[in-house]
Formats: sequence, C-alpha cells, structure tokens
Amino acid sequence: MEINPDLMYKQGPNLANKRPKVLIIGAGLAGITLAMLLERTNIPYEIFERAAAVKPLGSAIFLNSTTAKVFKQCGVYDELFASGKITRCIQIANENREIEYILDYGEDALKMFGSHGYILSRPRLYEILLAQVPKERFHMGKKMLSMENGGNGVLVRFSDGTTEEGDILVGADGAYSAVRQNLYAKLKKLNKLPKSDALPLPYSTTCLVGQTRPLDPEDFPNLKEKTCQFIRILGDHKPYTWTFFTTAANTVCFSIIEFLDEETRKLSDTFRTSEWGTDAAGAMIEQVRHLPIISGGDKITTVGDLIDLTPREYVSKVVYEEKLFKTWHHMRTVLIGDACHKLNPAGGSGAANAIHDAVTLANYINALPTQPSVEDIHRAFKDYKRERIPWVTEAFESSAIFRTMVETGIKAKMVRYVSKNMPSFMNRKMLVRMAINQPQCSFLPLIDDAGTHKSAKQPSVAQTLKMIEENKTRDDANAKKRTAQRAKQFALAEKDREERAEEIAQAKAEMAAASGVRLS
Repeated sequence: MEINPDLMYKQGPNLANKRPKVLIIGAGLAGITLAMLLERTNIPYEIFERAAAVKPLGSAIFLNSTTAKVFKQCGVYDELFASGKITRCIQIANENREIEYILDYGEDALKMFGSHGYILSRPRLYEILLAQVPKERFHMGKKMLSMENGGNGVLVRFSDGTTEEGDILVGADGAYSAVRQNLYAKLKKLNKLPKSDALPLPYSTTCLVGQTRPLDPEDFPNLKEKTCQFIRILGDHKPYTWTFFTTAANTVCFSIIEFLDEETRKLSDTFRTSEWGTDAAGAMIEQVRHLPIISGGDKITTVGDLIDLTPREYVSKVVYEEKLFKTWHHMRTVLIGDACHKLNPAGGSGAANAIHDAVTLANYINALPTQPSVEDIHRAFKDYKRERIPWVTEAFESSAIFRTMVETGIKAKMVRYVSKNMPSFMNRKMLVRMAINQPQCSFLPLIDDAGTHKSAKQPSVAQTLKMIEENKTRDDANAKKRTAQRAKQFALAEKDREERAEEIAQAKAEMAAASGVRLS
C-alpha cells in the first residue's frame, strides 16, 4: 500500500474490511497494557519491540485503586495483588537510620476506595501482563527507522529491512520515542509543531535501580513484616536520596536517585538513554556503596550489601527526564505513556498514568466504526487527549513537588516540613485526589465502586458506550439495507430467470411449430 499523506481527510480504498489494524511500537508497560486490552476486543493489532528479548529490569511499582478496576476487568488483579505486598505508609529516615516521620495512607485508602495500595516488583508486573498477550502478536528485534502517516493508512519501516502496514500507529516506545521523533520531524516541516515540543528533554537526576535475589528474613528482618517496609532516606549534604522496599517474594527492591549539578549532568550525557541499561551502572555503584539502609538487623546495612545480593544483570542506571509534550497525535498516529509525558519517578505515578493512557485509548479505538475514516480516528485521538491531559498535568505537577521533597536545600526542607506537619484532613484530601481516578474499559463488564468515595467520572466510558450503540444501530441499518438490496437483486435475477425461461419455452414452441409445418 502506498501511503499518501496528501489524503488528509479522505477515506482510503485499502483500509481493512472491518476493524482498523493497530501497530504498537514499544513493548513497555504502556504498550503491553494496550495490547492486553485490545486482545479483549475484535481489533487486530501487532506489537513491535526494538530489544531482542524481554529484559527484567527496574525496581518496584506502587499500585492502588487507580488501576484496580481495569485489572479486575482483565482478570489479573488477584494474581497481581498476591504477588505484591500491602503498603500502608512511606517512612522518611535520615542517615543515622532514624525514622523522622511517616506518610500514612493505608487504612484510609482501603476504607475510602475499597482496595489496598501494594508494592510489586516491576519485572513481576511485566511478567503477569505479558502472559495476557499471545506470543504471535510480538515481534522482537524490530527497531523502527521511519514511518509514513497518511490519510489512507500508516506504514512503518524497520532496521531489518521489513515494513508493516496498518490503520493506526501507537507510539508506546518511551521517553526517546522513535514514533514521536518521526512524527515531530514531519510536523516541523509543515510548521505545525509547537516550539516547546522541539526542545530537548530536560533532566536533573539519574537513578540506579535493582532487585535482590530472595533473601533470608533472618538476614533482613524487615522482610518478616506483613506489610511492605517502604523506607526513603534523605542524604545529609549528599546529592542522593535512596529508597528500598520489601516484596512478597522476599526480595528487596532499591532505587538510588542522584541529583545532578552542571558538571555531573555533562558526564551523564555520555550514557544518556531512554532504555534501562546495565553497562553504565558500574561507576555509580562504587559511589553509593557506603550509603546506609535500614534492614531491621545488622547483617545487611548498606546499599552496597543490597547490590552484592543482586544479580548483575538486574542492576541498571537511567537518566530521568521530565516533560509534558503538547502534541500527542496527528492523523493516524498517537502517543501514550512516556512518549508524550515523562514524569519524575519521585511522584511514583508514571506507571499508573501509562496504564490509564492505554485504557482510555483502547476505549476510543474500540468505539471506532467499521472502516473508520481518518476524521473518525482524529476525533477519537482528540477525545483521548482531552480526557487524559488534566490528570497527566496534575500528576506532572505532583511529581515535581515530590521531587523537591527528596532534594537537598532550603526549598526541599520547607516542603518536607509542610508534609511532616500537614493536618490529617489535608492529607486525606490529597489522598482522595491521588486515588479518585480509576478508569476502566467500556467494552468489559464495569466494576462498581467499593469504598465510601465515588471514583471520578470517566468520559470515555459513557461516550464510547454511546458510540458503540450508534455504530451498532448504523451497522444494523446498513445490514438491513444490504439484505434488502440482495433481496431486490435476487428478485430481479429470479424475474430475469423466469423471463428467460419463458423466452426459451416460447422459442422451443416456435421451433416445434416450424418443424411441424415442414414435415407436413
């Protein structure tokens, strides 16, 4: 198929007969979640990942009521929750291993929203979601080079010389998204790209993450606690903040954030990448080995001890960027997750927002009519962004506050003081705002609210249910019309057959009569 970008809003002749084919670039959390959801529709899709194999990298992810409903809809919530460890609070400590204060949100969360928050290792979350997508849908070792985004379809070219055609292209390929870079380059030539979107990704931190092998609770007594021991230590006149979490698998996940100055930022540019990487971790490991941790005992006492108990391939380093892009879609191409909004990890909301993007986008894609025009697709993408942008903006701003909280300096101390002395009613109000957005799929049985607080309204549910009903009514009307047309064609054919039979009979009679005359 030749992709014609000049067919801006015309229906192309080569679209799929029924549902639009979706090409997902990137098999990270956003891409896998979208694939899992589309698997539960009749939307054809394929997912392409540049890595040759899945890498079990990353630390821990905090999940709560904001993702509970969609995971229940997909039948994976129980497995996820069983693999996690209930988290009731964050303990803020100093380098003397003293707990200075606690951010408690456990029991209130259960009462208000009907579900606990829990910590789950990122590799385990990925493993569970990965099992929901048939293997034949995955295409590994597929590095995207370029794409064509036209009115009559999309075409993607990969580094191995292959191409793939479809109707919708989803960029779920992270902060340095190849889809976004290609899309923005084309929009820039058309003078349609906002200036801010053309600027480089700003960053001020690097992060070392990992997960130990299963440990003996006698060596790390905090593992004996029923709830996750979520402890964050703030460096004293050091450019580091480090966090560690106990898991249900008796492992310890850890994350060490380094705040960069001008000099260290230049050094970080030498390995700057959007991918989790193990090669660049070596130097930082040596710099942070001495940092103290709280294990509940005296055998495992430093970050270095945790690193030594971690398989080398499970330790990685990455630069953390922060940016909220203005352009999320154009024509048949759309971005989700880190590709359109990169949040600082201090806020802990990046994973949830990637999942929410996938849910909302899946709702609108599923509600598209059969053989959708590019206008239909553009409208769906516009509605997707309209629904998501307020929540993402709020998460972006909250992440910036949490980032400040773990930094050094006067401003950080002021933020921590306010947080430490926040009245309970304000803490509860903040908790409500953080947990009230609980999107779910309109094409799966809906889950009722289980707590005292109602979840926020989700426009895509009511809107796409209406769209689906309208599509069904239109499809039924078209089906009746086609049936009537076929019946009419059949009747005409039958009449023609009868007339033809009469003509043949008359011709035979005339021939017989003529033969009789000659014989006499």
